Amino acid sequence: MIDAPPLVLEGLGKRFGAVQAVQDLSFTVAPGRVTGFLGPNGSGKTTTLRMLLGLTRPTTGRALVGDRPYAELPVPGAVVGAALEPGFHPGRTARGHLEAWAPQVGATRARCREVLAMVGLDQSAERRVGGFSLGMRQRLGLATALLADPPVLVLDEPANGLDPEGIKWLRGMLRHLAGEGRTVLVSSHVLGEVQHTVDDVVVIAQGRLVHASSLAGLAELAEPRTYVESPAPDRLTALVAEQGWATSPAPRGATGVLVEGVDAARVGAAAHAAGLELHQLASQGTDLEDVFFHLVETAQRQDQHQDQRQQDQQQEVVA
Repeated sequence: MIDAPPLVLEGLGKRFGAVQAVQDLSFTVAPGRVTGFLGPNGSGKTTTLRMLLGLTRPTTGRALVGDRPYAELPVPGAVVGAALEPGFHPGRTARGHLEAWAPQVGATRARCREVLAMVGLDQSAERRVGGFSLGMRQRLGLATALLADPPVLVLDEPANGLDPEGIKWLRGMLRHLAGEGRTVLVSSHVLGEVQHTVDDVVVIAQGRLVHASSLAGLAELAEPRTYVESPAPDRLTALVAEQGWATSPAPRGATGVLVEGVDAARVGAAAHAAGLELHQLASQGTDLEDVFFHLVETAQRQDQHQDQRQQDQQQEVVA
């Protein structure tokens, strides 16, 4: 097993003029696990990763690799492999790109060939990067991050541009790397992209921490959903209205009702008490994407309300 350091963010903040891009952000990325760093576009994910990698200076707080900042590591690229806003010279071949980068992280030419094979680009090693698709560039970015066989990986939107087969391959690769004991941090603006890959989730919105837990902990925030079907649909509709239950559209082709926020036992008990015959009563799987969006939207509304209060207070002072 690889002895990898954690990533630790303590009160991290960044202001660009009047814009507070990241505010008081604190969380830890544990070794041996894949952590999803989630948030909508513009939420501060990339700024946070740039501060972690020493590319942007924090206004407040600090970001540590183990017990020291990235820039203070003896050979930072040998400890943290990063694929962040990848830039490649279009005239270089895939192999040429890696061989140009290899001396900076102490990697050999043999290792360049090895990582190209790992990411499925061995047959494209002599192709110029300028002719690569976005998905191939993502694979080359991952190869670059893996070049020094680092104990820590930081990947910004690595699934972007990959086809379904490529996404499946990426999931397997990340699970394997974490299984070796590495610390793996993966950013995404879509939970569905990483839901089947990550162990832990960190959700941010408006540059602030919204939620941090295991993936199972996020699932616990999901409200129950129950699909119910009756040979007396009018009576079922009346029961749902009488109970004050919220509903959402049922699956295509279904004739029943999808009840939100109520478990199957409660729905069944209410139907039994009303003497209503049921033909189907089933709990539905939790929709973590809905939980994610709810967390983000709640945080955004809170920020909007706070901004409005501040504006009102300023107007009162002027008046």
